Amino acid sequence: MLLSCQNICKEFVTGVVLHNVSFHIEEHEKAAIVGVNGAGKTTLLRILLGELAPDEGTVTTAKGARIGYLAQDGAVSSEHTIYEELLSVKQDLVDLEGEIRRCEEAMKGLEGEALEQMMKQYASMTERFEREDGYAYKSRLIGVLKGLGFTEEDFSRSISTLSGGQKTRVALGKLLLDQPDLIVLDEPTNHLDLGSIRWLENYISGISSAVLIVSHDRYFLDRIATKIIEIESGEATVYEGNYTAYSEKKEMLRSARLKAYLNQQAEIKHQEEVIEKLRSFNREKSIKRAESREKMLEKTERLEKPRELNAQMHLRLTPHRESGKDVLMAEDLSKAYGDHVLFEHVSFEISRGEHVAIIGDNGTGKTTLLKILNGLEQPDCGDFTLGTHVEIGYYDQEHHVLHAEKTVYEEIADAYPTLTITEIRNTLAAFLFTGDDVFKRIGDLSGGERGRVSLAKLMLSDCNFLILDEPTNHLDLISKEVLESAIRSYEGTVLYVSHDRFFINRTATRILELTHERFLNYIGNYDYYLEKREDVLAAQNLSEESDSRNAGKGIFPGAGSAASGTGGAASASKGAMSASKGSDDWKAMKEEQARKRKAENDLKKCEEEIARLEEAIAAIEAKIADPANASKSVKLQELTADRESKSALLEQAMERWEVLAEQV
Repeated sequence: MLLSCQNICKEFVTGVVLHNVSFHIEEHEKAAIVGVNGAGKTTLLRILLGELAPDEGTVTTAKGARIGYLAQDGAVSSEHTIYEELLSVKQDLVDLEGEIRRCEEAMKGLEGEALEQMMKQYASMTERFEREDGYAYKSRLIGVLKGLGFTEEDFSRSISTLSGGQKTRVALGKLLLDQPDLIVLDEPTNHLDLGSIRWLENYISGISSAVLIVSHDRYFLDRIATKIIEIESGEATVYEGNYTAYSEKKEMLRSARLKAYLNQQAEIKHQEEVIEKLRSFNREKSIKRAESREKMLEKTERLEKPRELNAQMHLRLTPHRESGKDVLMAEDLSKAYGDHVLFEHVSFEISRGEHVAIIGDNGTGKTTLLKILNGLEQPDCGDFTLGTHVEIGYYDQEHHVLHAEKTVYEEIADAYPTLTITEIRNTLAAFLFTGDDVFKRIGDLSGGERGRVSLAKLMLSDCNFLILDEPTNHLDLISKEVLESAIRSYEGTVLYVSHDRFFINRTATRILELTHERFLNYIGNYDYYLEKREDVLAAQNLSEESDSRNAGKGIFPGAGSAASGTGGAASASKGAMSASKGSDDWKAMKEEQARKRKAENDLKKCEEEIARLEEAIAAIEAKIADPANASKSVKLQELTADRESKSALLEQAMERWEVLAEQV
């Protein structure tokens, strides 16, 4: 075991952040910490790394274990070049290699015992050099740099000339090359494009170091994580498996807790009705039974109702006006900045109802293309045409459409004055703004919160063609799920740029990959894109001159149907099994319905029998109390015996009623 934390507690002035958090990290394990923004993930990391002391609990690390950490803003600061900065991680091998070279030179002038001593020293150094992978460290260093998106021309660039994101990538490269026993990463994919993220997934999967990751990239967690540690309401729950397994298990647990809660509520209501009925019989034994049941009910440990999943979208959005079938026709678009060409002769079409994702490496011109379609940039050549009745709604990364001084409520109310208070509240609740949250100033919101406000405004607009630029940036897991639900239920047309592969996989019906200055078309989601990408690239033969216009319009129009013709026999078999299971379920349902109807009928008859016996007993007691029978001892004896007989029958009927009431 590399790291263990036991009963970690931490409280700030604002409240409890962590409460009795316990988990451990084994050697070679790949674990992830997930939770909404503000759940305490970064606080927990700081405690694990010794940067912050817990109020209670302990953190234990294995003796001699090395831990490496990359924060979200973990940019390096140095006057080195990129290559020199990563080479500094292997300085001991660089020095050892220098010693070996000097030893080789020295041996040329030695002989006898001095040479023998030098040869022993040389053998010892070369053995250590080989043991520490000295013959491969330079190629590994180059592989890491290229994997993180740096070209060989970048290797000689000074660190001081890099952007913040590039400096963070250098820091990540140093950490991966150092390969400590435990690598701790806080949002490592934030500054990486899709190609670099795929490389990072493969790299992390292949190294022996244990990894602890905080990330909102669900596709990344699906590929990497073998354990999920969820921080929710200050407490930690550990799930074995990747993100998808965690989501399924979490939903199963929640469903089981909700079912148990609803069952208990139904049982409590039933017991209360039985108690009330027993009291209404107004007999000593029935009252005692009622009191006994009350005591048992008081001792019942009441289950708490599971919290509602606020990630669920309860809002179905329909465009105010339907567009024509052809939404967008782009023809021969090109854009360059000086000598830097982003894309050339790009042509494509988008039809009504399509959800199209544009993907590609950083700097290929994806955002620029969206700006061109919104009239914010002009193409160097080419043109595009919107279809009939098309109304564009644009979501940019900077949220320029928001007003910093307004509250969340005012932002929506002022933009849509015809909406009622209830309609505004319901819309904001769907995007996770409830209670006093709606009165927060836009200027005080986090990036993710501003993103949700922008999306709420956009979804309420009359537009039928959404153009979104990185809509999942800065959103936590729940917010991303809210957006996914909104997009999937949206009946208009969507074109978006995103690096979030899980989001793309869940929402895209088509993918346009911007690569080598042109588009490749895939009719499917991200998994389908991965499956077909190599085949498409081979067929396209990018090494030769080709007409990018054909690629843009979907040079492989049949690609989307390739998977649909497979698995017919399996589908038929599954269909037969499903039909058989359905028949069994229907039969069981009918039997249960028949059983319930019989129990209900028996209960009704029992209640009628109880009423009849009570009336008969009341009539007998009236005769016993009749002064005319006071002197008739034989008559009184008969009446008393009859009353006792019917009372015994009544007692049996009441006992039978309790049993039948339980069955119903």
